[in-house]
Amino acid sequence: MTIADIKSHMQGKMDQSITAFKNNLTKIRTGRANPALLDTIHVEYYGSHVPLSQVANVSLLDARTISVQPWEKGMGAKIEKAIRESDLGLNPSNMGDLIRVPMPPMSEERRKEMTKVVRAEGEQSKIAVRNLRRDANEAIKKLVKDKEATEDEQKRSEAEIQKLTDKHVSDIDALVAGKEKEIMEV
Repeated sequence: MTIADIKSHMQGKMDQSITAFKNNLTKIRTGRANPALLDTIHVEYYGSHVPLSQVANVSLLDARTISVQPWEKGMGAKIEKAIRESDLGLNPSNMGDLIRVPMPPMSEERRKEMTKVVRAEGEQSKIAVRNLRRDANEAIKKLVKDKEATEDEQKRSEAEIQKLTDKHVSDIDALVAGKEKEIMEV
């Protein structure tokens, strides 16, 4: 394995960390409705639990209402029950072939709690990025120890790895700031 391989592998893993962080952010509730909020809900379907998106069409009716349209007639009650029993605090209303999920407005206290959750998620992603930096630096030190790379290459690589780490950490900070702004918006 060369230094270039180590750096490209690390950058790919860092990009995956940011993608996973973005995915986690979509599941955190803001004042606005977001169909991704229901991604974690599973519904019983012929004896097995499947994600809601596999048994119904989930979309937005307006800025504060998610609509869930089951593909089968008999699934409405099961979907409504699964949404109600989830830990999201939502109260769906079944209208026959359409389930409306209104998003209740969040209190100021709840908004502040959600920003803390976003910051904690961001910190976990930063830790993951820093761990990847550490692993890459250790791999490069091992190459130097095994005489497969020079100390000059090591210093240059560590500087490049630090720049990549700083870029990814600043990307995470920007995502956190954007989500906090979205949550605090009334």
